[in-house]
Amino acid sequence: MRRIACIAAWVLGMAMAANAAPIPLQRGVGVHGWLNWSPIEDDGSYRWPPYRSEKEWRAGDRPLANWRDGEAFASIRSMGFDFVRLSVDPGPLLASEGAKRQQALDILAAAVERVTSAGLKVVFDLHGVTQVPAYSMEIIYDGADSEGVASYREMVVAVATMLVKIGTDKVALEPYNEPAYYPCDSSGSDDWQRIMAGTIRDIRAVSSELTIVATGACGGSIAGLVNLTPGFDDPNLYYSFHMYEPHSFTHQRSDGTNTFASGLPWPADSSTPEVVTETLKAQMDAAGLSPVEQVMSMVAAREAIARYFEQNWGPSQLEASFRQAVDWAEAHGIPSRRLSWASSASSSCPRTAAWARSTLTVCATSRRCANRRNALRSHGLSGNSPIPME
Repeated sequence: MRRIACIAAWVLGMAMAANAAPIPLQRGVGVHGWLNWSPIEDDGSYRWPPYRSEKEWRAGDRPLANWRDGEAFASIRSMGFDFVRLSVDPGPLLASEGAKRQQALDILAAAVERVTSAGLKVVFDLHGVTQVPAYSMEIIYDGADSEGVASYREMVVAVATMLVKIGTDKVALEPYNEPAYYPCDSSGSDDWQRIMAGTIRDIRAVSSELTIVATGACGGSIAGLVNLTPGFDDPNLYYSFHMYEPHSFTHQRSDGTNTFASGLPWPADSSTPEVVTETLKAQMDAAGLSPVEQVMSMVAAREAIARYFEQNWGPSQLEASFRQAVDWAEAHGIPSRRLSWASSASSSCPRTAAWARSTLTVCATSRRCANRRNALRSHGLSGNSPIPME
């Protein structure tokens, strides 16, 4: 992941990329369970060889007999999609070296080619998870000059080398997913700026043509994006930000796994706090919560409900959030077609569908966004639906 390329190689790579453009991504879906959370042994180490087979992945949540007949990725392509964002656990790569790492890379290369053989492009998303703490995203949080960052960047170089062999017209590399490094203002450090810039230099030493998806810190948010200084920019970069605002709305659930903080409407002025409270009480009654449990859940939910309605969330707040990203891109001379965003909500009920339509409308009305990934999910398959802007 991190061995910084010499300046001569960087300048050469930039010159070669002068007339380039990132691979076009029109409509896509996210595959989040196949190569993420690589299986582990009882002692907490990674099972080897790592990663699930396609069959293991598909059988994980439902019987294989319940899947549609035919090739899964060919079916995706036949629906009009042209790319897959493939989430990959970097842990096994960080935990290995030499021939053992190459074995893991070979498995990943075969998986990517499995997707591309169906006529789909792949956004290869290195998506750190916490199941093996030594190889989670915590590895990069000790500062830009830390050993963990150097190790991660060295791993990214190995992945980039693998992807280039598959074909830069078929794949893009997203080296980080929702990195932390809070806060994203003048009181924060320059560590994420240095990490992102250094990682892009590393990849460009491998290839000037490989499309890269860059992101800001603070969970890949708009605040993180606008805190970046894109002195590393080149025409083969997308800039991504994740849109979860308002967080209390997009992460509401009512399945009893946490508090019953759910039922918030979209937009806020389409209902009242009293209606939401009554709805929650009915859900808790139906779930069989005791009076004490209901009181505890309501105490936890009441503040979030009050704050949501006080802020009166609706399309105007979404538009203001998008405007920050657009202004940042314009200030740095970055074409709108290279500004990409993802939105996600934890339910597929009508109110979250209304929120998704609002995000789409705000983006389309401004004609500023190039790519959009939107997911209405209950921890399932996430979807991507870019908006061509020009």
